[in-house]
Amino acid sequence: MDHNLTIVLFGSSAAVQFRYDNILLGEIQEDIGNVKKSWTVPLHKISGHNISVINMIGLHETALDLDQLTCQLVNENEIIAFIFVVRSSRLTDADKMGIEWLRRVFGDRVLQFVLILFTYESEEDSDSIIDDLKKNSTLEHLLKECGGRYHTCSKDMNKESEMKDLMNRIERLLIDNEQRCYTSEMYNTAIREREDLQRTCQKQNKRMEESMEYNTATEIHGAEVDRHSEDGASKGNGIKEKIEHLFQRLHLDNSNNCTLRASDVLQLTSHSLQSHESCSEKDLIKTFLQKLLMMNYKARYIKTIDTQHDKQQINDDLSEDEGDVDIFREMQCQKNEETNRRDAIHLMDVQMALLYYADSFLKQLIVTKLSQCQYALPLLVPDPFIQKIEFPLWTFRQINQSWKMKDTNNEIISKIQPVCKAETPMVSFFRFGSLSSSKSQLMNNLINEKHNTFFHRDCTGSSKTRVLMDGVVEIAWYCPSGKDADKFTQCVAFCNLHGDAGANEKQLQILTKMASVNVVILPRLDKNDKSGKQIQELYKDRKPLICLFTEDESRINETRKGKYKIGLKNRNQSNVSEELVHAINKCLASSETYSIFRLEDVSKHSEIIVDEDQVNDCRRGKEAAQQMMGLLEKKDLTEIKESFLPCQGKLWHQWCEKNKELHRSHGNEKDMEIKQKQDMKKIREQQHVLDIGEFMKLFITEMDSQSSNEKIFFLKWLGILLDEYTSADLSALHYKYDEKWSEVLKLKDKNDIPEQQVATNLTDKQTELDRISKELQAATFGLEHILREIGQIYESCKSVNKNKEGLPCNFSSLPRLAADMMVSGFPLELMDGDAANVPVDWVTAVLHELIKKLGNQRVFVLSVLGIQSSGKSTMLNVMFGLQFAVSAGRCTRGAFMQLIRVSEEMKAQLKFDYILVVDTEGLRAQELSGRSTRHQDNELATFVVGLGNLTLINILGENPSELQEILQIVVQAFMRMKEVNLSPSCMFVHQNISEVTAGEKNMEGRRRLQETLDEMTKLAAKDEVYIAECFSDVITFDIRKDVKYFAQLWEGSPPMAPPNPSYCENIQELKTAFFSHASKSNGLELTDLKARINDLWEALLNERFVFSFRNSLEIATYRKLETEYSKWSWSLRSAMLETENKLYNNIENETINEVSESDLHGKLKMKSEEVEKSMSEFFEKDKDKDILKQWKASFYIKIKDLKDNIVRETMKKLNEILQQRDIRKGIDAQRTCHENTLLEKSKELAIKLKDKANDETVLKQEFEKFWEEGLKSVEKITKESSQIKGIDVLRDMKQLLTDYESVPLNAWKESKDIFSVSSYSDYVQLKKSSGITGCIKNACRSAKEKLGYKLSQVDETQIRTLVKDIAEHADIKIMSYNISKMGYNKTYIQEIADYVKARIVDHEEHTNNYKLMNEFYIDLLVSICKRENKLITDQHRKFREANDPVFYFEKKSEEYYSIFHKYCQGATSAAIFGEIICQKLKEPIQNSVYKNIARSLANEMKTNCESLNGNRSKLEKHILKTLAEQEDFQKYMNYIYFPKDHFKSFIRDEVNRYITANGVSVWSMMKENIELLQQKIMTAAHKASESISGDVQNWLNHFTLQLSDVLIFSVKDLSGVSHDGVDDFKLLEDVIKTELGSVISEIQREFSTETLSENLEQKDRPDEILIDHLCQCCWVQCPFCGVTCTNTLKNHSGDHSVPFHRVDGLTGCCYDRTEDLGTDFCTH
Repeated sequence: MDHNLTIVLFGSSAAVQFRYDNILLGEIQEDIGNVKKSWTVPLHKISGHNISVINMIGLHETALDLDQLTCQLVNENEIIAFIFVVRSSRLTDADKMGIEWLRRVFGDRVLQFVLILFTYESEEDSDSIIDDLKKNSTLEHLLKECGGRYHTCSKDMNKESEMKDLMNRIERLLIDNEQRCYTSEMYNTAIREREDLQRTCQKQNKRMEESMEYNTATEIHGAEVDRHSEDGASKGNGIKEKIEHLFQRLHLDNSNNCTLRASDVLQLTSHSLQSHESCSEKDLIKTFLQKLLMMNYKARYIKTIDTQHDKQQINDDLSEDEGDVDIFREMQCQKNEETNRRDAIHLMDVQMALLYYADSFLKQLIVTKLSQCQYALPLLVPDPFIQKIEFPLWTFRQINQSWKMKDTNNEIISKIQPVCKAETPMVSFFRFGSLSSSKSQLMNNLINEKHNTFFHRDCTGSSKTRVLMDGVVEIAWYCPSGKDADKFTQCVAFCNLHGDAGANEKQLQILTKMASVNVVILPRLDKNDKSGKQIQELYKDRKPLICLFTEDESRINETRKGKYKIGLKNRNQSNVSEELVHAINKCLASSETYSIFRLEDVSKHSEIIVDEDQVNDCRRGKEAAQQMMGLLEKKDLTEIKESFLPCQGKLWHQWCEKNKELHRSHGNEKDMEIKQKQDMKKIREQQHVLDIGEFMKLFITEMDSQSSNEKIFFLKWLGILLDEYTSADLSALHYKYDEKWSEVLKLKDKNDIPEQQVATNLTDKQTELDRISKELQAATFGLEHILREIGQIYESCKSVNKNKEGLPCNFSSLPRLAADMMVSGFPLELMDGDAANVPVDWVTAVLHELIKKLGNQRVFVLSVLGIQSSGKSTMLNVMFGLQFAVSAGRCTRGAFMQLIRVSEEMKAQLKFDYILVVDTEGLRAQELSGRSTRHQDNELATFVVGLGNLTLINILGENPSELQEILQIVVQAFMRMKEVNLSPSCMFVHQNISEVTAGEKNMEGRRRLQETLDEMTKLAAKDEVYIAECFSDVITFDIRKDVKYFAQLWEGSPPMAPPNPSYCENIQELKTAFFSHASKSNGLELTDLKARINDLWEALLNERFVFSFRNSLEIATYRKLETEYSKWSWSLRSAMLETENKLYNNIENETINEVSESDLHGKLKMKSEEVEKSMSEFFEKDKDKDILKQWKASFYIKIKDLKDNIVRETMKKLNEILQQRDIRKGIDAQRTCHENTLLEKSKELAIKLKDKANDETVLKQEFEKFWEEGLKSVEKITKESSQIKGIDVLRDMKQLLTDYESVPLNAWKESKDIFSVSSYSDYVQLKKSSGITGCIKNACRSAKEKLGYKLSQVDETQIRTLVKDIAEHADIKIMSYNISKMGYNKTYIQEIADYVKARIVDHEEHTNNYKLMNEFYIDLLVSICKRENKLITDQHRKFREANDPVFYFEKKSEEYYSIFHKYCQGATSAAIFGEIICQKLKEPIQNSVYKNIARSLANEMKTNCESLNGNRSKLEKHILKTLAEQEDFQKYMNYIYFPKDHFKSFIRDEVNRYITANGVSVWSMMKENIELLQQKIMTAAHKASESISGDVQNWLNHFTLQLSDVLIFSVKDLSGVSHDGVDDFKLLEDVIKTELGSVISEIQREFSTETLSENLEQKDRPDEILIDHLCQCCWVQCPFCGVTCTNTLKNHSGDHSVPFHRVDGLTGCCYDRTEDLGTDFCTH
């Protein structure tokens, strides 16, 4: 390992002796300033690491400030143990404080790393340690705090055995802690807790001081205080008690340090995974926060379980006694019990208590989420204890409001402004006294009558015991939508003062001063009332005032200009709202009294506290951010990035392009590669010398020098100020773009303008659009761009290995700044969306720093994909409480990653420590720059899917049909991930689905989605050479669980609509499903994540994963066309096979004597028309018909050529069969004669033995004697004529070579297999014309080797092509001999030898530089004969078995005995003749069944066998896959050199495998065919019997004629068989029916799938049928690389072509003067 692990020693200096032989600490104790120095212990390694020791002995006894030092130690070391050194003899006070010091500095979590080391001075002390522990309770307690871990050693620490034992103990501690170290995150948490405790103490002290000041002031002015002062004081004390009691009920006890931090709230907890509509009081805070962070406005409607339980208890105690019923007593009793019950906590008290205890970041997050829920926000908040008023301006900083309004031209314009800066009118509402009507509810009717923007008394969750809301001022904004139905035509702020305005004078004063309109609600006017004077002053003021009287029934009345009176009593609320809206609008329309409200201006009031000024870190962060923003003043926004962030501009984009070109170059382009790298290096150097500028200097300095809290405030402030700075200009640019786009649309709709003028105008407008879009891109400026610049500074410095001039720190520390941001919860850009590039060096460096800070933690990567503006970022924000950018114009570009911490309780259930959320740019974005995003979409989809353990696929709407292209990208990305052994999973989220969608409809939607996914998978699988039939074949995906339907986000129409609670519930369901997925995953270690990012991006750059969708679609379409062509061609071939079989049967049965080409065309006409119709429909109706047009004509020609070829081949075959039939007639006549002779003799013997018909033994013996004598006579006759003998092909070949070629007898034995030689150089002799002397021309092989002569690559290829062509034609010749029918003849070998010789001579005549030696001819002939030997032998065996009388009759013994037996038993002539017919039918039935099975199998495999059901291209893919799996080098060589042979071999193997695997199917085919033939035979017999009477010969003629199409069976097969006395045709039919069943059973018994091919002619075998179909194409190979032409026609017109050539080394091509195989791609 390359780094040390560290242990820290601390404790009393008296417990250690520093000596030269002290193994752990050495001789001299280090100075305090040098504590950070450590040294390596030479004794032992732990988990493969060396161990370093940091000496902190005695530090806890000093008064030094060690924060900076300890921070540095933790950040720079991997600390695995803290060793607390204690003297064994006694425990001092300093020792007791040691652990407390450690906990205070390093936090409570440090205790799991602590081990106590007891040191002793003498051996006696060592022995007494156990007893000391038992006696000393303090020591025992100390040990318990440290987990009971301790060790002992001498004070000198010089014994190696003790030190080794100590190292072993530390190693066990490391294992117990699961190899985890004490991390900087733990240390930072400890610092935050310490700071929170300090702030809480300061806050309490401040409150005490202010309370004392308040009491002192009260005493000074005591003379002026009336008699109510004492009551007021006691009342104030009572309120404080109520507040403290409230905090206790909410488990927010003020005496403890319980500040709520945003970082803790945002972590994944078990509570956040559950949905709670009600909860206990102790969980109210957590439940409220959970719902609020998920933007669920029902957070204010939570019910407490305690209250419900009390009510249930009361109900359980109800009396049911009917004897004593007294309504007065029981009702009074219920009233008393109700009075004694504790009220539920008011939900607004929960909200305000939460804000009181939250840190600044959580407060801001809460208020932001309240705003998103369309709730009113706290504007002025009195402190619950000291009553000082706070203005929480910081909490508003991230809130923007958007609205639409009409301008002076009556056109709708959109506005987006930060609420702090927005200048709007403000209407304030307040009341005097107690009211019967709800002021908040009245305000809700003005803003949104369907939503409780202001919480009121009738809301769920309200109670009588409101504690914290009195004196609080809330604010909400009404935002118009630009429609006529808007109540107000401009954005209006509404402020609501809770409680009696008379008791909250400061708030009232601020509101009335800043309001544009004041609205006061009171019961009635009363001069004597204490509020009368205040109302009178308001009435006198020029500012509009609207008075609402709860005890008045009058309608609206304007008493004077700007002053209105409205009664509320017994009035319809709708009418009151209308009148109030009318009055407010009228007041706002008056320019004289109109005043502008700006939220920031509230801070100008001296009576209030502004939160931003009270938090020092916030103030410092703001000052630093403002200093940076000062540098941007008066700068053109579109030029800022180019000026201040130069490294990420043109140079970075150029580098990205060069990098992609470098990775995506093909072939041998070394020079190009070197040049590209040099260019990239120059770009980095140019980046490096660019001026860093004050802006970036300031940013890096602030980030490098501030504390953790200051950094977060600084970053948030900078983000806020940048958004404010750019928002106005961005809005203006968006408006300009929309305006121009509208003009383009109008221009396209105009029909009265000439086309040329329209085109010109459109070009001008498009140019203008492009210009605006570039400005938009340049004007977008945020934190991500600053971080991107730092990344480029880092990468440029790393490239040149030198620090940048002016950089405030070393470039190696820059990744640490970004890692700090990630730990603090900020997202980091993973993929630059503008350059479409991943800065790998930068990202991996940041992750490396992250590992240093957190340890090598495990993360679960959750990524999201979807179309632009489909709600991806919103979904993540709601799901995890994040704040990804979601506003228009600031949407996600590229990909960002953000860490979410997993709570300690959840780590027990999950196997990872963090969730890494990756938010991505929307796919299919309508890019303003006009550039195509297809390529970037594919890269992005592939990258994030590969990165994610789970990917959420976001679909806007229920129907995914519009997203088919996106789905194809995703599916192909998943497939590609499979290829690199990743296992991504996904879930589909349909957003914006109606809430009332029924479950059945959802199931229908799931079904449609499944179909779409499966369809896309099949299409993608073809492109990716991937075996997949459905989506679940590619990834782990359950259609029932992994598809979620989301309700629409908004409950109504924006901008005033709140989020839909159903949407939030759907998010909760998704979160639960996510947890289910995540709990099954181990996640990734950060080191693995770093490697995966590297590998994935490298793969993308190499284009292993990137594809152009258009090309992919075109390829898929062409492949689809090829597949259809394969079906059309097979349809024609299959039809011709059937025709050929029928004609073959007719030829054998001698019913036809001639076959013409026109006859065959006629028989193929119907099928040909069907194919043409299918082609026409395909080209005209297919969804890709526009793409298919380009190939339509060529494929029509291909089909025509194919049809002509099929007809010609079939006619040639059938004419050969006709010729062979005539030649074979003599053999057949001889066999028939022998057969009839034996039959007649057996009949004569049967007549002699008729009286012994019942004695089976005698009959058997007599028949066997007769049969043996008969065979001898047949054999004798055969010998006298021409006996068919066995053959030996190799012997004939040897004899031929010896007799005719004048070669040595053993030459053939020394021959080589010419099909497997790697080079033909040994077979050639150089010609004189080659320029080499005559002696060298005739030199031997060794001489050629010495001279280094070698055939050129072209010559090698020519000879290899010659060998293949000769072998192929020899094979065709042997097949044409039809040996199974005609028998073998030695002349066949002579013919082949002559053919080989002629081809060699012809080849030599066309070759100028070499001559083929005689050895070439011998080896080629021998190799061909050896290869064809088995085929010829098997064919001749079949001929001999069928035609040699001896062989033939040996098989017929059983048949003849059956006939003989029937003769003996006196069977009628009809019965015996019927049996003879059935025996004669057996062989034709067998042959027909086997042929039909072969054709059926070929048809079935063309449909069902994956490797054979497509075209040649698909077949080749399967061949390559099989080659890769088998890893057989010889097969590779065969494939490269003899592709056609390899194809044939592969098809044969596939057919054999298919038949073996589908034996049941073959058996069913056999039975089906036999049954069909049996039916046809019986039909033929029945028709013959019905039609013919008397003449058996006519019956036979009729019977055989009907079977001539299906069986090779004719009258000549029964010639010579006596049928005298056969006149009962009905009996004959019955006999045939009976005997045929026996014959069929016998055929079935003999049938076997293993011998199927052996019982068929070569041409009829299923593998040969498929070979004939799939291999009837061009097999010409490139002479340089050996790749085969892909044209599907054998003798096609035009040049040979392939889509891709191969490396030329595959054909043996080497680099000059070397034996190194070439790696260049053939480009010929």
